Amino acid sequence: MSIKGEKLSDLFAEEISKIIALEIKDKSIGFVTITNANVTSDLSYAKIYFTTLGATPEVATKALNKAKGFIKIELSKRIDIRKMPEMEFIYDESIEYGNKIEKIIDEIHKDDE
Repeated sequence: MSIKGEKLSDLFAEEISKIIALEIKDKSIGFVTITNANVTSDLSYAKIYFTTLGATPEVATKALNKAKGFIKIELSKRIDIRKMPEMEFIYDESIEYGNKIEKIIDEIHKDDE
């Protein structure tokens, strides 16, 4: 990914976080943290990765994908680019996976003692 693409992805993640926190009224989303955004170089598509507290990943994903039209409109007001990409919200399992691995390592170290 180019430097421009990385900056744009970071800007997307930051602005979408603000929109979700301040503008979205749907309480079924829970507390959402945007962990990453990947925008294609031709600006046609963006994968937005998130984690959530207070909602199941399935419910939060459904609610965010339902609100993506609103998010896209708000994002276009904040970011001046020639084409606003189609967005897909994807639950980021990497944090859960990391916690699971850490727990396994802790269990191994307990057994060694």
